[in-house]
Amino acid sequence: MSTAESDSTLAALQELIEVVAKLRSPQGGCPWDLAQTPQTLTPYVLEEAYEVVDAIKNGDRAHICEELGDLLLQIVLQAQIASEAGDFTLAEVAQGISEKLIRRHPHVFSDVEANTIAEVHQNWEQIKAAEKGETNTPLSQKLQRYARTLPPMTAAMKISTKAASAGFEWDSVEGVWDKFDEELAEFKHALEAETPIEQASELGDLLFTLVNIARWYDLDPADALQETNYRFLRRLQVLETFADKPLADYTLGELEQLWQKTKASLAQHKP
Repeated sequence: MSTAESDSTLAALQELIEVVAKLRSPQGGCPWDLAQTPQTLTPYVLEEAYEVVDAIKNGDRAHICEELGDLLLQIVLQAQIASEAGDFTLAEVAQGISEKLIRRHPHVFSDVEANTIAEVHQNWEQIKAAEKGETNTPLSQKLQRYARTLPPMTAAMKISTKAASAGFEWDSVEGVWDKFDEELAEFKHALEAETPIEQASELGDLLFTLVNIARWYDLDPADALQETNYRFLRRLQVLETFADKPLADYTLGELEQLWQKTKASLAQHKP
């Protein structure tokens, strides 16, 4: 980055900081912004993060830029509120992540050798464990944070991957399929004879096993489900163009015929 670009970036960030500070000012600020707390803003952090991911997947550069701005606003807002409470500042946030990156990249900022991605990852995990005091921490305790902080399917993938790398793994993918059959049978039994709580428990076991199958085949279950959601909505949208009355007025057989017509139409127009 050139000096001019760096100066421009810093000036833009400073302007954003000042705008947010003004919104939070008791003198002439925005009542909505003044009413916010770190807790009330949490849903917006998640929403904006997901919207950034969606924009990246769609490849719209202008949309990506806009959504990154919305996410950056949430970071600056959180830091502004923390600064007002005397907890920490945006400068401390930036300084902290810079120091962390330097610590975790000794192959770039020091004399450690790491010539492959695998070596970089191994160094990163070792340094991360040392930072968190987890060198001798039980595996279950290390994995707790994924269950707490990640969406359930993403957490399941992360937990199963980490557990497998620690040796908690099937000998072959056939063993995973056997486990799937076992969990499917238990889920079916629960639906027929158990309580809703036990049914939900067996459903969770079945889904966790599916996540493990996805891991064995190098598939991302969260991405796969997301794409299925999109595909269903695309098909529903086309189906609605074929319908000449409300969908609730069709029989199940008629809806199936429309569905097959929709799939055939989309297949013909596939690029």
